[in-house]
Amino acid sequence: MKRHAFSAAAFSGALLGAAMFASPAMAQEEEQYITIGTGGQTGVYYVVGQSVCRLVNRLEDANIKCNAPSTGGSVANINGLKSDELGMGVVQSDVQYQAYNGTGTFEEPYKELRAVFKVHGEPLTMLARADSGIETLDDLKGKRVNIGNPGSGQRNTFEVVMDAKGWTQDTFALASQLGAAEQASALADNNIDAMVYVVGHPNGSIQEATTTVDANLIPLDGEVIQGLVEEYPYYSMSTIPGGLYKGNPDDVTTFGVSATFVTDTDTSNEVVYQTVKAVFENFDRFKQLHPAFSDLEPKTMVTQGLSAPLHEGAARYYREQGWIE
Repeated sequence: MKRHAFSAAAFSGALLGAAMFASPAMAQEEEQYITIGTGGQTGVYYVVGQSVCRLVNRLEDANIKCNAPSTGGSVANINGLKSDELGMGVVQSDVQYQAYNGTGTFEEPYKELRAVFKVHGEPLTMLARADSGIETLDDLKGKRVNIGNPGSGQRNTFEVVMDAKGWTQDTFALASQLGAAEQASALADNNIDAMVYVVGHPNGSIQEATTTVDANLIPLDGEVIQGLVEEYPYYSMSTIPGGLYKGNPDDVTTFGVSATFVTDTDTSNEVVYQTVKAVFENFDRFKQLHPAFSDLEPKTMVTQGLSAPLHEGAARYYREQGWIE
């Protein structure tokens, strides 16, 4: 099993040739380590990873140690799985689909990718300075726009929008590539006119931006957007409720994806089984860890929005619960 099982006993056994004498009980006591790829520290992906790790690390008998560092986001997490730097990761549902099928930014199908569960909905969120003159998607032309850092989910999704519009980075006066943690201050400092962010709500970065500068959420509901929703099964229309952010009292229509929790076939069935068990047997606690989790339901989390096959370790637990056959 790659990237998960490491212990001082194992390394000593290898060095001394004593591994052949290790008993099954000793092997079971070896701690297993898993790293979960998340996103920027102001985003919900970071909370997802930290929350899962918190519950996994509370397990008394599983001997699993979990950490969830900040990463570049969805695409970076897929690449981290491929390179064995990560054991699990949080990715957008469209990125999961593209990675598994070898479309979009992925040249080759990643058939070893496995789904674990769906998390919260994530609308593509566009926020523009009130003094920028931006009121619609088309108003972005000739403006300074943060399109997201390479490897992030927002960059991936917004490039789909750009392609549908026939736009390139030259369409904008500036195509900034700041990460999620930097874009709110850039908007407030008047270094950009608008930013795009695929994220669950309420969100700290959007909160920061709207409390430091007059800024408006921009609707994304035109013909091009409707066409994307009709063409791709992992997109759906979404509404950002009014009143979540200063100066934005009205509901805003947009479209988006879902956050999904993924792994691959290198991750052992037992590690995945224990991970989902930790989440769903402490589900009320998990839902309290972020407002975006408040409406989650287990049955829909394990059956909807997943493009890759379920990992067998997850499927085993879900069958035990009667959630899948």
